[in-house]
Amino acid sequence: MKKNISINKNYEDKELTLIAAVSENNGLGLNNKLLWNLREDLIRFKKLTLGHSIIMGRKTFESLPNALPERKNIILTRNKKYKAQNAFITHSVNEAISLTDDDKQPFIIGGGEIYSLFIDISKKIELTLIHRKYKADTFFPIIDSNKWGKIYEKYNPSKVKETFSYSFVTYKKLI
Repeated sequence: MKKNISINKNYEDKELTLIAAVSENNGLGLNNKLLWNLREDLIRFKKLTLGHSIIMGRKTFESLPNALPERKNIILTRNKKYKAQNAFITHSVNEAISLTDDDKQPFIIGGGEIYSLFIDISKKIELTLIHRKYKADTFFPIIDSNKWGKIYEKYNPSKVKETFSYSFVTYKKLI
């Protein structure tokens, strides 16, 4: 898949939104698994994405137990023979976006390569920032402060069941 993506003009009215939980070193996962289990992050993810289209890579889809309910699951893969239950298979960014129909806020849910493909054409980022560094093999792209402005942040201190604090952060595209 090419890094330089030009989005079809028909989709400029969509608020493409990246949603992820990342560590301080931008880690997303290790060996196709999340690095933590944070109930509050999962609740937030569900609340934000319910009723929307979600675009993901094949590995992200395969890390899920099933297609996520009450969302339109769209998989972006290079594999032309790939098949999945209860999900749409696409092979280009524009094809994936075209399947979001009248959804004004499709969500990009991972993994690292998919985030990199969409970051330049997205308008919003919803992050859960874990205030700890983790060993990872999959990373979220660097958020360029010249292109993105933080519009919301809520700090959540660590509790008995978590060994880390975290923040919910929202960014909007500046340019």
